[in-house]
Amino acid sequence: MGDNVEVGVYPLDKAKELAKEQELDLVEISPKAKPPVCKIIDYKKFLYEQKKREKALKSKATKVTIKEIRFGPQTDEHDYEFKKKHAIKFLQDGAKLKAFVFFKGRSIIFKEQGQILLLKLAQELEEYGKVEQLPKLEGKRMIMFIAPKKVK
Repeated sequence: MGDNVEVGVYPLDKAKELAKEQELDLVEISPKAKPPVCKIIDYKKFLYEQKKREKALKSKATKVTIKEIRFGPQTDEHDYEFKKKHAIKFLQDGAKLKAFVFFKGRSIIFKEQGQILLLKLAQELEEYGKVEQLPKLEGKRMIMFIAPKKVK
């Protein structure tokens, strides 16, 4: 295959000769095919185009940022509201939210309070994002993930 070449089965010597005449390269496209498929192209240009395509795909991929908000098991109302405002801003900006309650020392006995706090946050942020992972205790942290809702 290639420009100015009739599609067909050619012996290797003939194919190399055709490539040399056009001052191009003979590139094997699919070696496992019977017979193997080759193409007469400018290999450097082919690599350049391929890198360009990969770069374009990479730039279109969305980068997910994760913002964290930390609470204590006895976080008071003012601090909670302050952090909730930040959480709303993060979700509106399109970032995922990782909200967690950190238990220090013996405060681990207040697991229920931490879970209630996170569920309350999830309920109040319902219009901005959806819960991806419900509160789960991992060591001294109770973690919950909230993903932003798609803006239409």
